Amino acid sequence: MPGRRVAEVLAGPPSVVGEPARGAVAGSTVPRRDAGMAAQILAPDYQRILSVLESEAGREGMRCQQLAVALGLEVVPAKVEGLRSKARRLVERGWARQVRPGVFTALAGPAG
Repeated sequence: MPGRRVAEVLAGPPSVVGEPARGAVAGSTVPRRDAGMAAQILAPDYQRILSVLESEAGREGMRCQQLAVALGLEVVPAKVEGLRSKARRLVERGWARQVRPGVFTALAGPAG
């Protein structure tokens, strides 16, 4: 009986039912940063953005056009806007900061 099977699964320990897999997956969401959380849990695109922002060039802050160049991307509106969206998401979730409108940098210390 299908209803009985569902009830058995739902009766199992909560850690088994619906627990998401951990790790960096392309296109995955950006988790809120907690103390001790390493950047390696982020998707590869976000890790690359953080590494550039943590570099010497990114310490004073970078505009998304500069970020695109540093990442080896074409400086076209679609790429720049995609980076802007990702950089804002990193700021919202505590991985980076916006020092001025449109200018992003890493937090004081490396993200891991």
